[in-house]
Amino acid sequence: MVRANGAVSLRELARVVQTSEVTVRRDVRALEAEGLLDRRHGGAVLPGGYTRESGFPHKAHLATAEKTAIADLAAGLVHEGEAIVVGAGTTTQELARRLARVPGLTVVTNSLLVAQALAHANRVEVVMTGGTLRGSNYALVGSGAEQSLQGLRVSRAFLSGSGLTAERGLSTSNMLSASVDRALVQAASEVVVLADHGKLGADTMFQTVPTDLITHLVTDEPPADDDRANAELQALADQGVQIAVAGAVPAAPPPAPRPEVPLPGQRRNTPGAPGSPAASQFRGAATPVADLTPRRRG
Repeated sequence: MVRANGAVSLRELARVVQTSEVTVRRDVRALEAEGLLDRRHGGAVLPGGYTRESGFPHKAHLATAEKTAIADLAAGLVHEGEAIVVGAGTTTQELARRLARVPGLTVVTNSLLVAQALAHANRVEVVMTGGTLRGSNYALVGSGAEQSLQGLRVSRAFLSGSGLTAERGLSTSNMLSASVDRALVQAASEVVVLADHGKLGADTMFQTVPTDLITHLVTDEPPADDDRANAELQALADQGVQIAVAGAVPAAPPPAPRPEVPLPGQRRNTPGAPGSPAASQFRGAATPVADLTPRRRG
């Protein structure tokens, strides 16, 4: 299947061989160790994939649940009245669908898919770059796209890519796409990378965003047995990237203390009075706040 199509998803492999995705993931890892294929984006591609890139129809069906969760979380970084840039990709397309609900937003993009998702949004202005249409991912590329971004300044850039490592940062398989993505980065004060766990540890041909320019990474929780993705996530956090993990289970709050039962004749402490159990419980306590950077370290 990989040889015939160039790439295949784990879900499709599991369906064809009638087994679980956990089993397929283990088998794919063994085949990768033998040099017979490479793992990419929740699936597998032919080895030597530095210059290969799957087309949009195939990528649209890879890691769909993960992309949806990532887009839901990333949308929380966008506020009313902001101006942002959104690059091309299936994950950024999912983000755009959620941005349609943010009033007063201005979105600059080189992606026809992003523009289409926002076309009928009320109070959202869409600004398209110029350039030449690249049919495989419905993106505008080339000198026209890059020149239209000169002099632009926005708060954040939301980008995806083909691979992400702590050593090289975000990368892609196409030179023209990489060049436009670098121009998008230059226009933004902060860079937010959207990448499912299948892209963690994958390294492709053209660097788009070095690690030291990545402000946020929004990803999904890698499987516990995916050593490469978990190691890469830790390495990125160690380099100061603020990481938000979609679907991560928050730590359970500590159990409430059992109420004290006074003995006969003993006076019960008034809640909130000095020395009372309630006063001790609330002194210095902080209300948990939802944080988009739960895995930041260093």
